Amino acid sequence: MQLIDKLAQQRAYQPQSASRIFNTRSLRSGHQRLAELLQTGMAVLDIGCGPGSITRGIAEAVLPTGQVVGIDINQCFIEEARHNYSDCPNLSFEVGDIYNLPYSKEFDIVVAARIFHWLTRPFDALEMMIKCAKPGGRIVVHDSNFEKIVWQPALPDSVKTFYTAFLEWRAEAGMDNVITDHLSKMFEKAGLVEIRETSQNEITNHTDLNFETRVGIWADVIAIKGFQMVHDGVLSKEQSLKAERDYREWVIYQAKLQNICFTAVEGIVPL
Repeated sequence: MQLIDKLAQQRAYQPQSASRIFNTRSLRSGHQRLAELLQTGMAVLDIGCGPGSITRGIAEAVLPTGQVVGIDINQCFIEEARHNYSDCPNLSFEVGDIYNLPYSKEFDIVVAARIFHWLTRPFDALEMMIKCAKPGGRIVVHDSNFEKIVWQPALPDSVKTFYTAFLEWRAEAGMDNVITDHLSKMFEKAGLVEIRETSQNEITNHTDLNFETRVGIWADVIAIKGFQMVHDGVLSKEQSLKAERDYREWVIYQAKLQNICFTAVEGIVPL
């Protein structure tokens, strides 16, 4: 199990350059259901906060008396978040591992967004989230189904080849490409109640002002993960570079729509 965890951690690693992907997100655009749940005075733990753009939005939503802690395993993201959001008095950032957090019954909401699909032991992570929450607190996991993403028109063949290899590369490390299909049962097994699923699909049309930015994120994914996949012998360097180049051209000249299938699953910690 430790070897599988180590392999997954290596493949989930995001270099500091990935900040440009994460910093395009906001609370409203990246986690609508959480935005609906937040209230003044809440204590919130955001696990896998990255450089903190969504976490800052959480902190603003619970002002003036609420407190927010952002946790990420990546030291460089935490340093960036501390630098960028040092002006927010009710917000702090800490380096931490979702499997081993130092909190107990402290938070009204514990949230993990876009994190569970990188984990080999999501149930263990869920149990740790429950440990951090107050009795009656809410657990929220926001994640995607990688097998249901829609691009229109069809992607170039080189990108399809990359994406198929990407899913296989993830699965080989024990990651669940359809994690959202399994979250509700996981919540039930963990003893959470009042479980609810909310569709949070991110649909981007070519008429949207930020279309190229949002759709173009996948070019950065190809560049970052393609480099790792080449190192692991899954793709050749030529295949990775061609997929990135073809995708960028597709975005400029052909792309009409992208639909990423996100779901927010939430449950209450029993009193």
